[in-house]
Amino acid sequence: MDSSVLLGVTTFAYLLAAFIYVGIFIFRKEQYGAVASTVTVLALLVNTGGIGLRWIESHQMGFGYAPLSNMYESLVFFSWSIAVFYLGLEYKYKNRFLGAFAIPFAAVAMLLAEMKNPEIRPLVPALQSNWLIAHVVTCFIGYAAFAVSSGLGVVYLLKDRKKAKAQEGKFLSLLPSLRTLDTIMHKTLVIGFIWLTAGIVTGAIWANSAWGTYWSWDPKETWSLITWFIYATALHARFTRGWGGNRIAWFAMVGFVSVMFTYYGVNYLLAGLHSYG
Repeated sequence: MDSSVLLGVTTFAYLLAAFIYVGIFIFRKEQYGAVASTVTVLALLVNTGGIGLRWIESHQMGFGYAPLSNMYESLVFFSWSIAVFYLGLEYKYKNRFLGAFAIPFAAVAMLLAEMKNPEIRPLVPALQSNWLIAHVVTCFIGYAAFAVSSGLGVVYLLKDRKKAKAQEGKFLSLLPSLRTLDTIMHKTLVIGFIWLTAGIVTGAIWANSAWGTYWSWDPKETWSLITWFIYATALHARFTRGWGGNRIAWFAMVGFVSVMFTYYGVNYLLAGLHSYG
């Protein structure tokens, strides 16, 4: 069994976990929550095994590298990061219904990965750097946090709208209170912002090593900065003006749209130094 097969199993496992989480939320079947968590943990283990096996395979081909260098590999790691981040959140807050708004992101990322070429190829010179792991890992931990915060933003807006109309009912009452959701969303944004900042800094150092300049206003660099400012604005408004609730929920969703354009859209719509990714 090679890594692409193992990662194909990962796709199925995350999809199954997503369907179970959505199912227990829609049908209010909390007793199946343990099943959803177990499937997610198993998916994460297979995901980890696939990444590790791909690393070994690259070494066997004579040009070993950390499997984080192209769109296929980064999507696989994105899924892994989302699953790790969500499971930590689930453990801390003891609410499995939130999985319906988080694990689907991991499943979608793996589905997108399945559309890419899984072939293992030697790295281009610019990627042959020890900064590759530091930059990609820090960025994608941040991206994972932002993905989860976006899902929480959707939850918050739905719950707040229904509560304002006194129509919350059992469907949304299963989720944490608005105050708790606001707190989780804020903490998640802070974590994502810290890791995104680290990703931009490591990227700048890597750029100087590869291209002789820390910043070149490449499209991906520019959009990374735009994304950083979106989240910086949200957190600044939170600390200085006490923003929370709906405003932060909207920032979480808009920010994640910017994240996805930075990560995925720029590669296909705007040519630049990162086009090989």
